[in-house]
Amino acid sequence: MKFPLVISVALATASFLHFNAEGRHITQQLLGSITQLQHAIPNLNPNPASTNSTRADAGAFKECPQFFYNNTPPTVINAAQWKPRALCMSGFAVYHSGLTRTPLFVAERLSRASLQDAQDEQRTNRFYAEARLPLAERATLEDYKGSGYDRGHMAPAADMSTSEAMAQSFSLANMVPQAPENNRGVWAKSVEKAVRKYAMRAKGDVYVITGPYFEGHRSADSSVNNVWVPSALYKLVYDPAAGKSWAYWVENKNDAKLNGVISYQTLVERTGIHFLPSPE
Repeated sequence: MKFPLVISVALATASFLHFNAEGRHITQQLLGSITQLQHAIPNLNPNPASTNSTRADAGAFKECPQFFYNNTPPTVINAAQWKPRALCMSGFAVYHSGLTRTPLFVAERLSRASLQDAQDEQRTNRFYAEARLPLAERATLEDYKGSGYDRGHMAPAADMSTSEAMAQSFSLANMVPQAPENNRGVWAKSVEKAVRKYAMRAKGDVYVITGPYFEGHRSADSSVNNVWVPSALYKLVYDPAAGKSWAYWVENKNDAKLNGVISYQTLVERTGIHFLPSPE
């Protein structure tokens, strides 16, 4: 597994390091270089109190507004730092980060009818790099090869109701590096399956937004080649007919457990993303 940024930082830091005769004091030059490095890497824990909010590229979602409640994409705090791009797929919408080379979130609209159609679709398993993204912002198959992580769907293949939607669900723009036992276990069985079961019983459309959460700065244990590894995953469920919303929050670890659900407001506070339009 490669960690080019971390290695280069370590070498740059080491070049400034020396001790005095007693071996106890780090030079001011080293301290200055560390400060510069800290300022060079953005803080990826957005502050929801910040006034620098951006509607998630609403114009770019003009081809697929139906995946968002009231046709209104989320509001993202400090969106520009993520190098975001909006992508419309047949069965979902992606707000992609060129910084992390993963989605920031993926939006779906589920219903009993769409999920019944999905039961007839065959899984393709044909993963591919997203050609609509610039080379410097897209994940590749090589990034995941030998990484020890699954290519974890944000919009699940099992939700896809057409062959086109099924094929597009295997775009790497819809993936994050996910701990394999997490992906195939708690996430698939206790989260994705539970959401489908709920949507099958719901009286109307159910809006689902799924995404990764990145804790703090990028580090040696939080990247796979060029792709950032999330520390946790979330899935928001909103049923407007029932007036209910909740979110699942699962750490991205093989031994992760699902400890109940969290409120919509808690999810907003953790992520810095306002997923639903504010009440009038």
